[in-house]
Amino acid sequence: MSSPVKRELEEYVAGRGGVTRVVAAVMDAYYRDGGSGEREALRPVIDVVERAAPGVVELAAAGDTPGFRVRLAERPFPERYAHELRLAAGAALQAWSADTLAPSLAAPLPPAPAAPPAPGLLHRVLGAIRRLFSG
Repeated sequence: MSSPVKRELEEYVAGRGGVTRVVAAVMDAYYRDGGSGEREALRPVIDVVERAAPGVVELAAAGDTPGFRVRLAERPFPERYAHELRLAAGAALQAWSADTLAPSLAAPLPPAPAAPPAPGLLHRVLGAIRRLFSG
């Protein structure tokens, strides 16, 4: 993995980098890679980006050189997928090289907050009784 991509992933996993920068860096490296193995390491991040926001980046003609360049589209990356993207970035870093991670980055990320449980039958019955006598 090239050092600019690795640096962006590390910054993002540590909470210092932005979603836009990491998505652009990963997409650029993924589509530019010619088979050095970097693509497989970046695959978890690419999967999240493509599932969360298809079309968040565009491939554009490079102009004076053969090939293309990656540029961000006008669509922002959805914030509700930020936790999943952070987990995928951590997985990409671990796949690339587990021994180069800083100790703070090697710690597992906290789980995503769970939705509150739905009110049970007793709670709903008591609520109906309260509404009956309060109105």
